Amino acid sequence: MSSKRPAITVTAADHAMLSRIAAGAANTMPELAAELSHELDRARILPEGRTSIDHARVGSEIVYRDESTKRETTITLVWPQDANIEKNRISVMTPIGVALIGMAAERSIDWTTRSGDVKRLTVLEVREPAEEEAAS
Repeated sequence: MSSKRPAITVTAADHAMLSRIAAGAANTMPELAAELSHELDRARILPEGRTSIDHARVGSEIVYRDESTKRETTITLVWPQDANIEKNRISVMTPIGVALIGMAAERSIDWTTRSGDVKRLTVLEVREPAEEEAAS
């Protein structure tokens, strides 16, 4: 299939919440829920209260490059209820959100779009959420 997937790291809190979301989506979005569950199964889980600024998590701003088009995109990874495509706020319960969760800069991953195309993306930068963004 695709090349070996890069190691990913998630916080204990994100892992717990994402596991609940995946379980809840098993009937409505079975393929995506299964993919998220697979990613969570292979993730390195940080102990409660620890975070890694190097790994994409909910709230992180992520700059990535689509390797087929070389186009760079900046998004913020958010919980499903906070998604807003016009503001580049992408839900973790989308194919690209599942691909990005836990990724570190300079790592690449293959992911499948909603239309079934397989694309490769490379994470260029992971930034912590801006404090003032919470007020907007």
